[in-house]
Amino acid sequence: MKRFNRSLSTLILALATMGAPTLALADAAQIKTQVPGWYRHMVGQFEVTALYDGQIMLDTKLLKGATSAQIRQHLQDAFRTSPTPTAVIAYLVNTGDKLVLVDAGAAKVFGPTLGNVLANIKAAGYDPAQIDAVLLTHLHGDHVGGLLTPEGQVAFPKARVFVAKTDADYWLSADNMAKAPESARGFFQIPQAAVAPYAKDGRLTTYEGTAEILPGIKPISTNGHTPGHTSYLFESRGQRLLVWGDIVHNVAVQMPQPEVTIEFDTYPKQALATRLKVLGWTAKDALMVAGAHLPFPGIGHVRADGRHRFSWVPADFAPIQP
Repeated sequence: MKRFNRSLSTLILALATMGAPTLALADAAQIKTQVPGWYRHMVGQFEVTALYDGQIMLDTKLLKGATSAQIRQHLQDAFRTSPTPTAVIAYLVNTGDKLVLVDAGAAKVFGPTLGNVLANIKAAGYDPAQIDAVLLTHLHGDHVGGLLTPEGQVAFPKARVFVAKTDADYWLSADNMAKAPESARGFFQIPQAAVAPYAKDGRLTTYEGTAEILPGIKPISTNGHTPGHTSYLFESRGQRLLVWGDIVHNVAVQMPQPEVTIEFDTYPKQALATRLKVLGWTAKDALMVAGAHLPFPGIGHVRADGRHRFSWVPADFAPIQP
């Protein structure tokens, strides 16, 4: 025991003469930037790339049809706050024959926190000049502003732009804009400016019905949020993906309580009915969905948790299979 004590004393003395251990400090400064905002997912033979346009803060005061206590509880359950950080996402689909963009982001029409779609298209390995078609879910500014660059130039020089006729008739109408309150006229001015050069070149196409726009791509009417709001169903080799646009804005509130609408809904009652229908359909059929305002990359499934109660199940990060 005496020998052990002497050895221990010797070790302690040696450590003391060496000085106390210190934590290593990093030589490099913190970078404080995020990874490029894109994520890849395969649907059959279709390559789907989620494109992060940016983030906006949506105050829950915009939500209608729930008490403030209910909203606070939903946010608390999901570890979220108000205003709620909300992604804006577009989707680029390479069908093997065509390069198709669903929605174009906002460019800079809604401020500096958005407008990254073009940069992320390039980061994902594509060039905006390669895009053959842009399918618009609706003509709100955060979906259509990105048809133009921040400098006001055409962002997609060879693309044909597709939008439901009902939405085009409403938002591109000079009469409707004139009748709107002054505070709401920007909702008309932004899409009118964004599509104007495409219309001038004969590259703006409006459509009605549910016939395929391109092989494997079918429009699904999901109106209410806007008069002609449309989702797009992609199908390849038996696999399907519904890019649903603005069915949900606040996932923490509108999944567990889908009766909640948002101030931006043109027809709130129809938007509510459409949301219930789409959530029920996608949950029942285990249909994979992609949403413009779901947590990035916005791809996953809807799970039914009871009558008119749902939750969001995001897709796992996974490699692309050759």
